[in-house]
Amino acid sequence: MKMKTWGLMQQKIHLTPMSEEKLLLVDGSSYLYRAFHALPDLRSSDGRPTGAIFGVLNMLQKLIKSERPNYLSVIFDTPVKTFRHEIFPEYKANRQKTPDDLIAQIEPLHQAIINLGLPLLAVDGVEADDVIGTLAVEADRRKVKTLIATGDKDMAQLVTENIHLIDTMKDHRMGPKEVEEKFGIAPDRFIDYLTLAGDTSDNIPGVEKVGPKTAIKWISEYGSLDGVIQNADQIKGKVGENLVSALGQLDLFKTLVTIKCDVQMDTKFSDMIIGESKDNLLHEQFNDLGLHGLIKQFDIQASEEKTVINTDYKTIITKKELDLFFELFIEVAATGSFIFKLSCLISFFSPLEDKSFSLKLALSRSLFCDLGFDISFLKSPANC
Repeated sequence: MKMKTWGLMQQKIHLTPMSEEKLLLVDGSSYLYRAFHALPDLRSSDGRPTGAIFGVLNMLQKLIKSERPNYLSVIFDTPVKTFRHEIFPEYKANRQKTPDDLIAQIEPLHQAIINLGLPLLAVDGVEADDVIGTLAVEADRRKVKTLIATGDKDMAQLVTENIHLIDTMKDHRMGPKEVEEKFGIAPDRFIDYLTLAGDTSDNIPGVEKVGPKTAIKWISEYGSLDGVIQNADQIKGKVGENLVSALGQLDLFKTLVTIKCDVQMDTKFSDMIIGESKDNLLHEQFNDLGLHGLIKQFDIQASEEKTVINTDYKTIITKKELDLFFELFIEVAATGSFIFKLSCLISFFSPLEDKSFSLKLALSRSLFCDLGFDISFLKSPANC
């Protein structure tokens, strides 16, 4: 996942015409939940859950290699309640408590994604859907092709000719045609459809006793939600009565099901370019989590730590200085505390009777001496 692995993709950022650029938006929260429930209960040696981390990172790698986007962002929900909870306290109240084992994997997953060089976004007060919607609409305005990786049907309301959905777990893509084939309604009427039919997964009731078929029938007959409201008195039977009773709540339901596409963010397209991976941090994290296979899979190469040796150099010229050096050499060697590496430089700049030696002495955790002979020869200067 490092820059050298994705070099061709990085080049496209500069060489591909604007009309051919691609933005990949990954619904990280959707990926996380699906991976958590779909994969075995993998754990580290000390019992920490890791299955969802493993699953999400695998899906991300496969998706990026397949799509080769110019721009990318992995978007997550935050634990902070959103504006939807403020206007409708019952919003998602029917959902079970998030499992502790899933919560425990959120932070390390975020850290791994960031260390892989992948841009990550999470904005308080709104959902991941809203951040995705805002980025997708801006990309659409710029004529940048956008692919949203998610399993959330609500995203169908965002689909245009330039914005498509991909469900990687089902290997299914949806453009405008595919949305209409699957749901029986066009993307630009999907909000109207959800407003009437409701969304049980988010605890949005919609009109009582009105399901997908009835909602689609009404929208097809009257053209839109506004058309249905204007003709509410023409709809007979119990469902007609329920519609009339619900008229005062339809604006609320519509706000709840509508993905907000004007979230205030400082994110620029230049912030959504895959960066360099931090291999040392990834190597440490994956080893700690027991996800050793990911080290090879992502070609993570931790650099070896370099030992810095603080040296104190001394040039030995006289025989007396050389004798003192050997005394020190023998004394230090006797402690067994140091490792010795020897090489030799001989120079003849001195008029002394004996050959002069230029010796470089380094005393630290290791003692380095520039003498190019086995230490068994170091009994007297004459042996050099």
